[in-house]
Amino acid sequence: MGPVNKRAIFGWAMYDWANSAFATAVMAGFFPIFFKEFWSAGVDPSLSTARLGVANSVAGVAVALSAPLLGAIADKGGVRKGFLLFFAYLGAVMTAALCLVAQGRWPWAIALYVLATVGFSGGNIFYDALLTQVAPEDKTHFVSALGYSLGYLGGGLLFAMDVVMVLNPRVFGFADATGALRFAFLSVGVWWMVFSLPLLFLVKEGRVSGEFEVKMVRAGLAQLVETFREARSLKPLFLFLLAYWLYIDGVNTVVRMAVDYGLSLGFKSQDLILALLLTQFVGFPSTIGFGYLGERVGAKVTILFAIGVYLALSLWGAFIHSRWEFYLVALVIGLVQGGLQALSRSYYAGLIPQDKSAEYFGFYNMVGKFAAVLG
Repeated sequence: MGPVNKRAIFGWAMYDWANSAFATAVMAGFFPIFFKEFWSAGVDPSLSTARLGVANSVAGVAVALSAPLLGAIADKGGVRKGFLLFFAYLGAVMTAALCLVAQGRWPWAIALYVLATVGFSGGNIFYDALLTQVAPEDKTHFVSALGYSLGYLGGGLLFAMDVVMVLNPRVFGFADATGALRFAFLSVGVWWMVFSLPLLFLVKEGRVSGEFEVKMVRAGLAQLVETFREARSLKPLFLFLLAYWLYIDGVNTVVRMAVDYGLSLGFKSQDLILALLLTQFVGFPSTIGFGYLGERVGAKVTILFAIGVYLALSLWGAFIHSRWEFYLVALVIGLVQGGLQALSRSYYAGLIPQDKSAEYFGFYNMVGKFAAVLG
């Protein structure tokens, strides 16, 4: 690959470094804990869990319903990168605003969290679609894995720094852990914005038209209908999306609800955060390994292996009672989760036409979000 391609790949992969801070520190880590213990203080744990589940479902439905149309518009107008940055900065600003929500104000916390999650999930539609623009066909599996692995590392680093700050608030100038947690939400928003800049400057996308116009929406709607008909006739694509809908349901549900599940079982929040950090740092090298494995033995075989491991862990997770079991489950999930996500994305990228990548990834993300609602 030439130097221009390497720069584009680096810029693209760094967006995963940027937005994974939200997935790790907010979605999986601090938000479930702070929501249950601060914004829903005094509320029955099962009720706060239900509220969190509904919030994730609302965000999932919002993205799922709009994803294919937005993708079609982006393809017609050549504005994948523009849409990505719009959603990214929506998510970053809403995340930073969580630091302003007072104790007991759970409706405000839910509203900002839903908007932040829409920004995170909406941005990923166009981030995934740009994979076919930056990666040579024979390197798609590795480049996809590189993005996820940098996400594990970047998200894990910021999360680790925030955890140290929360556990030692006075060292960092905060009166208590609550003040440090508030600042953690602000730090994620700033991190997300700053590390989106490499994608802005290093990834180039040819524009189809000079400005966003109403006719792009009409053209997008027409293309959406055409692509839906086309997708139904492509048997491998249809079967993969059906399978993806089934297995990514489990992955998304574990990612978003594992910490809340641990709290409901009576584990301490510090134990759950350490388990999440373990998952992040194990995920960095193992996801790179899955990228190489996908190129050597094939993505399909590797995906099936990861699904098998996930299935066994999910069944075990229903019966765990001790802290060491939770740590062990977290460790093994860290070994397979990133690889499963990365190879699913690159395998799908090989099934779709490149000139309609945003729209087809709109369908891909729509399937994933509806699966998250059921989860």
